[in-house]
Amino acid sequence: MRLEVLPVLGIGDVTEGDDLSAMISTAAPWLRDGDVLVVTSKVVSKAEGRLVDVPVDGPEREAARAEALAGETARPVARRGGTRIVQTHHGFVMASAGIDASNVDRSRLVLLPKDPDASARALRAGIRERHGADVAVIVSDTMGRPWRNGLTDVALGVAGMPAVRDHRGEVDPYGNKLHITQMAVVDELAGAGELVKGKCDQVPVAVVRGYLGTADPDDGPGAAVLVRDAEHDLFALGTAEARADGLRAAATLGESSPGTPAPVVPAVLDGADGGLDRAAVDRALRTVAGVVAPGTVCTLVTDGQRVRARLGATVPAGRLPATALLDCAPPGPAGADPGALIRFGADLHRLRAALAAEGIGSALLPPPPAADGGGAGVGVTLLVSAPPSPPTPGG
Repeated sequence: MRLEVLPVLGIGDVTEGDDLSAMISTAAPWLRDGDVLVVTSKVVSKAEGRLVDVPVDGPEREAARAEALAGETARPVARRGGTRIVQTHHGFVMASAGIDASNVDRSRLVLLPKDPDASARALRAGIRERHGADVAVIVSDTMGRPWRNGLTDVALGVAGMPAVRDHRGEVDPYGNKLHITQMAVVDELAGAGELVKGKCDQVPVAVVRGYLGTADPDDGPGAAVLVRDAEHDLFALGTAEARADGLRAAATLGESSPGTPAPVVPAVLDGADGGLDRAAVDRALRTVAGVVAPGTVCTLVTDGQRVRARLGATVPAGRLPATALLDCAPPGPAGADPGALIRFGADLHRLRAALAAEGIGSALLPPPPAADGGGAGVGVTLLVSAPPSPPTPGG
């Protein structure tokens, strides 16, 4: 494969209402079938009127920018000083929702196109009508990357070619079958186009020639397929935000009444731990060891018969949700002062939060009988349960 990356010169300033496809066709009469046009989203937004008027300076400008950011934000992701990383209503995770103040009059801000895939389709149709060439169109913008310094251009919208080249099922030269390799080729082409567009040269369009033989007859599903859904996003929050989210979850950790299944309910195996990860329990205990009151005692009970004997009166047969019991007692003798018991309650919540962080559900039960047989002892029993095994991947 031999690729050429060509700048489209002479487009000039783009203003609201301009026919961008006509401007590109006039500036690049040398376009031909199969070319890939990489068009900077900013000129698309300008032509479509995605502009916000703002004061040129002062606190009013910052307030107007903050208002625009709020309107373009679906959810916040991370914040460091004045930097805001958010998810836009398109699903893109970007600094400042992609709002840009460069290469535009200082009294205006440029928003991202409302629907970049629709913009790419409209440009493709317009160029085909005015020029006759059947090209693919990528609407690009600049993004940072969470694990690397530096910026690169990526595709926000595309028409006329697939966004992803799927290699799954292919066999490499060593005989290995590929299972997960899906290349975001439109992002690669967007990055290639940026090499000749630059940021200060007023070259908003590039052509990549040689990648496609011909453009697809259909526009295709667009770049929306590149947006990772929340279920599969392992990095949906910044570090500080994830920590804050965890603290909020700990603060609202739900209580369960005796006999109610814990948040995660596994099967119980007779005479065994039933899948409980005792190392995970130990990690949770070590997490809180330095902050609970000295002398607090926690005893893990995993023997199936003892667990059933203890729970038989409170949980119907066949509905034992726990794999183990964790008996917790405060320091000092029974009848400790109220302050010590309040501290014990706080320490118990710390332990439940630490167990939840390990994926272990818990529910509160009455304490075990007192050693002298005179009724319940002082303390609490936690009914703890392991998370279910993850489903086996389909290959």
